[in-house]
Amino acid sequence: MSARNEKIKEILRDLGARFLLLNGNKSSLITVTRVELTGDEKRATIFFTVFPEQFEKTALEFAKRKRSEFKEFVKENGKLGRIPQLDFEIDLGEKNRQKIDNLLNQS
Repeated sequence: MSARNEKIKEILRDLGARFLLLNGNKSSLITVTRVELTGDEKRATIFFTVFPEQFEKTALEFAKRKRSEFKEFVKENGKLGRIPQLDFEIDLGEKNRQKIDNLLNQS
């Protein structure tokens, strides 16, 4: 990964967290965990977790509905130049890691 690629990912992670905090309904805690960016920097996926877990589906639907507004938010606040196509997904890897941590802490 290039330094530019890492910088874009960090900017998108920060802006994604701010956007979801400002626009969410506060019924759940949404935490942006990571961003995946294609090598050509044309597509980015913002991964997040939701607490409580029962609101995951609602939170994902909300985030996907707000993609165009998020893109405008990135344009206004990100100073990236070309904005990649943006998408949101639940971070299943982080969920699995948390489950393993819980199991290990119970023993």
